[in-house]
Formats: sequence, C-alpha cells, structure tokens
Amino acid sequence: MSLNVLFHLDANSKHSLQKQIIEQITRAIINRNLPTDVPLPSSRNLSSQLKVGRNTVILAYERLVSDGYLISRERSGYFVNPDILNGYAQSELTNEIGQQQPDWSQRLALTPSHFANIEKPRDWQRYQYPFIYGQIGSDLFPLNNWRECCRDAVSVQAINEWSVDQLDHDDPLLIEQIQKRLLPRRGVWANEDEILITVGAQHALYLVAQLLFKQDTSVGLEDPGYVDVRNIVSMSGGTIQPLPVDTKGLVIDASIDSCDYIYVTPSHQSPTTVTMPLENRRALLKRAADSDIILIEDDYESESNYHSDPLPALKSLDKNNRVLYIGSLSKTISAGLRMGYMVGPAKLIAELRCLRRLMLRHPAANNQHSMALFLSRGYHESLVKNLHQTYKERFEIMAEELDKMAPVSVATTAFGGSSFWIEGPKTLNARALAEEARKQSMIIEPGDLHFYSESPPQHYFRLGFSAIPTDRIRPGLKKLAELITLLS
Repeated sequence: MSLNVLFHLDANSKHSLQKQIIEQITRAIINRNLPTDVPLPSSRNLSSQLKVGRNTVILAYERLVSDGYLISRERSGYFVNPDILNGYAQSELTNEIGQQQPDWSQRLALTPSHFANIEKPRDWQRYQYPFIYGQIGSDLFPLNNWRECCRDAVSVQAINEWSVDQLDHDDPLLIEQIQKRLLPRRGVWANEDEILITVGAQHALYLVAQLLFKQDTSVGLEDPGYVDVRNIVSMSGGTIQPLPVDTKGLVIDASIDSCDYIYVTPSHQSPTTVTMPLENRRALLKRAADSDIILIEDDYESESNYHSDPLPALKSLDKNNRVLYIGSLSKTISAGLRMGYMVGPAKLIAELRCLRRLMLRHPAANNQHSMALFLSRGYHESLVKNLHQTYKERFEIMAEELDKMAPVSVATTAFGGSSFWIEGPKTLNARALAEEARKQSMIIEPGDLHFYSESPPQHYFRLGFSAIPTDRIRPGLKKLAELITLLS
C-alpha cells in the first residue's frame, strides 16, 4: 500500500514533517481510507515513499500508537486500531446533489461581509518592511515569562480551580490584578463588581452596542476614526454622527450635544495618534454632563507617551459616572491573545455579564489565569518598560526620516503611540501606493477607510512601527519615498 497517494508533505509548511505525517495519517484513518486488517508500510518503506528520514516516520508511528490511532503487533507491523472508529457515524458516499438547496442570501438578517474592513496580510512577518499597525514583532514577545505562567496555569491545583464550569464568573486573581495594578496606572479606581473581562476591546464595544444602542440612538464617532466601531454601531441599528477631529483630538463644541453616546480615544486618537489635552478632557466631561451624554473611552496605547508622563484617563477625571472605560492587553503583550476588560457602574456591568454569558459565558479560564499570573509576577510592568524604550527609539527614527521625506508629511503632531498618520500629496492614491509597496516587500495601510464621507480623501495612510525591526526603518522609508515620488 502506498500512502503518498493519500497525502503529500509540504517542505515549506510551518509544521514539521513528523507532525504532517501524524495529521494526515490520522485524517486518513478517520475518513476510513486505511483498512484495519492490512499493516501500514514499514518505516523503511514509508520513509522511502515520502522521501523523509526513517526516524521521522518511526517517531510519527510511535506517537500515533500513543494516541490510540495505531496498534503495534510484534513482527507484523503497525495496524489501524479498529476501536478508534467506534462512535464515528458512517456517512453515505454519493455524488448526487439535491435540487432543493436553501437560498441563504435570502435568509440573512445581517450581511457583515458587506462592511468595509481594514485588511492585513496574514503572512506579514514574511515582509521585509512591515509598517503594519496593531502587530507586535515576535522578538518583543516575553516568551520565557509567558511560558512560565502558562505552565503554572496548568498545574494540578490551577486546573482544579479553572476547569470546572465558571458560568459567567471571571478569574478572581485577574480581576484583582486589573483592579490593583493596571487601573491605578491610569488613575482609575474600581470595585470588583465594576470590572468585566472581555475577549479584547472590540468584544467590549460589541457588548455595549448590543445592550445600549437602539434604532433612535445617536452615537458620535470620531472622523476619521476606528473602522470596526463604525461597523459595530451600524449592525446595532444606532445612528452614526461623525464628529470632527483636530490636532487636539475630538473637537468639543455644540456638534456633540445631540449625541446619546460618544466613542472617544483620548490617549492616542485612532488613527491620527494625537493626544487630547487635559483641559479638553475636562471640557468634554462637563459637556457630557450638561447634555446627558455617555462617553465610551477606549484607552488603547495609553502607556506610550514619549515626551512626558501619560495623561490621566478620562475615566479618572469623571465625577458623574458617565464614562465607560475599555482597556486592552493586546497592544502590549500580543494581539493574538485577545484579552481586554471594561469598567463601568456595577448595575451595568452585571447586565453586560449576563449578555456575555449568552454569547460565550466567559473568556477561556485558562487564558485568564495565565494572564493573571503574568500580571501578578510583575512581568507586564517589565514588558511595558521594554516596549516603551524600543518604541521610543523607533518613534524618533521615524520622525527624523519622515521630516526629510518630501513630498509627504506627518499629518498630526504625535507624542506617542505605535504609528504615524501620514498625508501625501493630493495627487497620491494611497491604495495604489500600498499595492506597489507590497510588491517590494513593504506593508503600509491606506487611510481612506477611516473617513466617513462617501468620497473620502485618498492621500492619507498609516505607518506602524511596532512590528518592523528598528534597523529596517530607514531603508524602508527611503524605498517608500521613491515609490511616492513615482506615483504622485
């Protein structure tokens, strides 16, 4: 029997050859492509068929025996374990296609795929100049510390605590660490029943929209602003009111008075990165109180201020309980971990907790506990300090190079964050620029999606520096300048 007709090995796969053999033999067993009464090829024969080392096949077979997919018979070889197929339903094999297929397009209550979204290459790490926003280079990930916390989170004692059904509860240690370590750094104080763990900041925004926004709800959004929150509000049925942004962030004037809610990013406005001054924060809070507005503060990248200490969060200045505070660990530890939190009045958090239970009960308990250990051992503070130092160096190099990079300019004066908002010449099409840049192993992000008008400006784009190695910034920007000159 030849197994190379059932599957192939990919030398460029991110998985090892041994793992590929295990996965594909397993799939062949489950699909009943391998008989149970005929031995599999010997390790020598299979290694020859697949052109891999014999030890690779031996280790794969041994792992499959350990997992119960194969059994080893002395002097006979390896056979499919017939018991492994018990409990698997046998499907009827047929090529016949029914004539009464449902028309799913007519059944959809929503079509989220129609929303415009920011697109990022999944293989961005392969690019030489990834000026991508929202990703962190793997060299900055605290690998050893995170491994230690994950290992301790699966100790016998820890598993006994988090493996049972948690209903809608969060990890007590994680709540305590957010309450006593993270929030005080932002000047925010909250009781345990005022904190909810979420699967990232975006999950928090979705929960708020589902619970609070109605058809006649007016939601003010910064323009330009965060694309995903616009889509979330659109799905909730709320009415979007675009609000202008200037060099101090959200413009605070009579235009905001008719809003029921306002989503605001005061630490570093998304996407322009400007920081809202302290006097503007106080003015916004006063206007919100006078006009009965609830403010939704997304405090992302609050730690990354390179010219001075971070300003206190809007929530910390709030005397009237009008600010719902959203925080995230995605921008410091890893975007892929999807861990965030929300702070608000206890009664509102209780309702949000009930809504979250209907969606997913709670974020994975093992991940919560790993994060709690990571925070409790001081690893997060150390990481933030390291990121701040690295990002500051990259920020200064970027600022220096961009200052010389005609014919583009930094559109706003920024003092932190992990990106620059760039204005090119009005003749530039940033989407065409991004397409050409990708051909030269460079990622930039067109900015038109962030605007709310039907004919948004095409000459803005964003350059992130959290993922690109420091020594590639200057050569990358020089290549980009040449492309801009060519396309303008």
